[in-house]
Amino acid sequence: MIHIFSSLAATFVTLPVIAYIILFILIKQMTRNHRRAVHLAMDISSILFIFAVHYLILAIWERSLFWLLLLIMIGLAFVVVIVHYKLKEEIDIQKVFRGIWRINFAFFLCAYFLLILFGVVYRISNVLIS
Repeated sequence: MIHIFSSLAATFVTLPVIAYIILFILIKQMTRNHRRAVHLAMDISSILFIFAVHYLILAIWERSLFWLLLLIMIGLAFVVVIVHYKLKEEIDIQKVFRGIWRINFAFFLCAYFLLILFGVVYRISNVLIS
């Protein structure tokens, strides 16, 4: 049973898009609300995309840059707080945290696909050169 759980967790971290789709389908079936299902699936799968980007960086460059990912997340948080303050002239903590988490989802989703593309091109070019 533990082996099945660890294999499932490894698959979801390796392929977070599949986890997002499965989460979306399950949440939509439970809530019958498309918008809420999209948002909850994004919120839950954000952590999977963060770890997937980290492991892609490890696979491509063979070094951990998790500290850089954390700095990027902090930088994005600053941007969200500043933009929220400029627009609303007050800070609603719940909306700010939700905005930070959703911006992180968008950033790491893009980073995931860019790193997949870069990794494939990088490996193919290494094979062709050697």
